[in-house]
Amino acid sequence: MRDFEGELAQRKQAGLYRTRRQISGPQQPELTSDGKPLLSFCSNDYLGLANHPGNIDALRHALPETGLGGAASHLICGHHDAHHQLEQRLAEFTGRGSALFFSTGYMANMGVISALAGRGDTIFSDRLNHASIIDGCILSRAKVRRYAHGDVDALATMLAQTSGHKLVVTDGVFSMDGDVAPLKELAQVCRAHDALLVVDDAHGIGVLGPQGRGSIAAQGLSEEDVPVLIGTLGKAVGTSGAFVAGPEVLMDYLVQKARTYIYTTAMPPSIAAATCASIDLIERDDDRRRHLEKLIAVFRQQATAMGYQLMPTETPIQPIMVGDNWTALELSKALEQQGLLVTAIRPPTVPEGEARLRVTFSAAHSEADLNRLLQALSSCRHLLPSPGVAV
Repeated sequence: MRDFEGELAQRKQAGLYRTRRQISGPQQPELTSDGKPLLSFCSNDYLGLANHPGNIDALRHALPETGLGGAASHLICGHHDAHHQLEQRLAEFTGRGSALFFSTGYMANMGVISALAGRGDTIFSDRLNHASIIDGCILSRAKVRRYAHGDVDALATMLAQTSGHKLVVTDGVFSMDGDVAPLKELAQVCRAHDALLVVDDAHGIGVLGPQGRGSIAAQGLSEEDVPVLIGTLGKAVGTSGAFVAGPEVLMDYLVQKARTYIYTTAMPPSIAAATCASIDLIERDDDRRRHLEKLIAVFRQQATAMGYQLMPTETPIQPIMVGDNWTALELSKALEQQGLLVTAIRPPTVPEGEARLRVTFSAAHSEADLNRLLQALSSCRHLLPSPGVAV
């Protein structure tokens, strides 16, 4: 029998052992974690909508009409009016012909990628893509070629050497580095080499682009440039689930072929109703995004002045590069002792030697919250090798 206890002991020794926190109350910057109050800077609730009263009211008002559970898959009797309305709203919001509502972002990536490519086809995947993209590529049974992160020239060379059906898949905003994919250049290369471009904009929807329409819209691109857009609803949107949007013919194809859509119970319809309300908020509330941008700019200026090494990103994901697993854990623990929750991210989530603190900002953070984080970071500089941060 496999030595499970031994493998766990090895993870602990390498500083890679993971534990779960128990959170009480709603998701917001002020959390109660294992009975202790903490100010969180590690959530993906970028716009502070996970606990928005308007979204909660929309959910509450929908329940008497929709009931609680989804009860069946979309292809049996689970496709509710509320699901249909959300899909229409998502298509409109993203500027696409049609959309499908999935239960999770992981299921969306696995279902879409494995449906759009298969044996005999080739998938080209950015080396820093999310685990759900990687697993979707494996599940497809297509040949998978990984190109260096953001390296469009390397991708173009690979595409030129490949015949048959080609699929290029990338994150829009990379979840651990916070940088944005070069989507304009990727779209041009895909068009030149007859490849289908799929973008997972989980961390861009709601935050980037005009009215929060995401990284694709931020770079002035349309459905013609990026035919398949995947997004999650549990991050900036503040609810739950995921979606894929694109031309109606492709969405119809996915209804026939995407196993993670076909063979799972539909999400509660009330969640779909609350998500429509949240999208309305996102569309009209530029003030949230402006406040978020201000917090990010101040943080970057002051944390860099302290000697912390940040990644080159203007998104709410602001990693502090540390390098060593144990140092990252120690820094996270020191911040927690001052009442701040900032998670240490270690391999295999990030490459070996690139452990970091993944600081994330929300429009629900106040300037006082930011100042508290900066003061705590200032007091913790002694934990890092001098000068700056070793990576």
